[in-house]
Amino acid sequence: MLKEKCKNYIDEIDEMTRKYYKILSKDFPEFLNEYIYTEEMQRLDGINQICGAYWKKPNAFEDIYSVLKHSVAVALIVWNFTHDKIQTLSALFHDISSPAFKHLLDFVNGDSEKQESLEDNTENIIRASKEIMELLKRDKIEIDKISDYKIYPIADNDTPKLSADRLEYTFMNGVYYINAWTLEEIKEIYDNIIIAENEDGVQELAFEDIEIAEKFVEVASKLWPLWIRAEDTITVYAFARVIGKMCKANYMSVEDLYNLSEKQIVNLVKASKDKEISDLFSSFMNINEFFETDEETKGKFCVSRKVKRRYINPLVNNKRVYDISKKAKENIDGYFNIKMTKYAYIDW
Repeated sequence: MLKEKCKNYIDEIDEMTRKYYKILSKDFPEFLNEYIYTEEMQRLDGINQICGAYWKKPNAFEDIYSVLKHSVAVALIVWNFTHDKIQTLSALFHDISSPAFKHLLDFVNGDSEKQESLEDNTENIIRASKEIMELLKRDKIEIDKISDYKIYPIADNDTPKLSADRLEYTFMNGVYYINAWTLEEIKEIYDNIIIAENEDGVQELAFEDIEIAEKFVEVASKLWPLWIRAEDTITVYAFARVIGKMCKANYMSVEDLYNLSEKQIVNLVKASKDKEISDLFSSFMNINEFFETDEETKGKFCVSRKVKRRYINPLVNNKRVYDISKKAKENIDGYFNIKMTKYAYIDW
């Protein structure tokens, strides 16, 4: 079941991620290892956490922060605050249904605003895994207890509340996107987090000190605009266009999004014998001008900007930081005051 000569996942990852994981949880629960090394979870190591936008980076092949690393990190946060094996496994599996380029199929499915269209596949993928099902049977865990992490509010909850998933991608996107955090800063913020009861009487991750909550929101608010910018939205749709053409020409199939790594798919596109496809991809990768407009632009690659608005308004002393901090209110209002056009386009 386990990878030969490697029985502990934390021993084989890079040093920076290992240090980060030890901030999230002082102990690495051994029961996670067998589940991490199942084929379905290992597949996630070839999928990047920041979708297609990652591949426009010049060093894209070297510094991938994978969906697997994200999933393990979310599981460690849940473990740290609950020490509940079932909730921790549910967090580990929360992205198991992700295809290559993560939210690409959500956009194809018309779910650009919630980006949840594939989550119903989680149970199906787990049921189809002989390895995972054998482990669950051995551990006497029912599948409905781990196939929907939304039933555990520490793992996931509705925006703008703070959950393990939302906290983790804020931390690591901050590291990989804009170098916003150091590990020391992440530790300072993380060590200030507790479990509290929110206004709905439900448990939620919260801050003890308003100064730390303000610091978290200040840095996080620099990330939020990046996730709604024209470039990121166009990139997802552009990858969908290229991969759609690859599938139509029978160079790959939709199933390959679940069988191949992103790197393998990018290499397939680059090596395509269809010059139109390879030239199309090459030209997009060299485009750096992204235009915004309120009118649909004909004759250009024009896409809707209806996308998910991600932000966090955490609890501090049983109140939302927005309601008790002028600084946090300014950061959150600043994000929502960003004018979003209805469309964005490129001359592609």
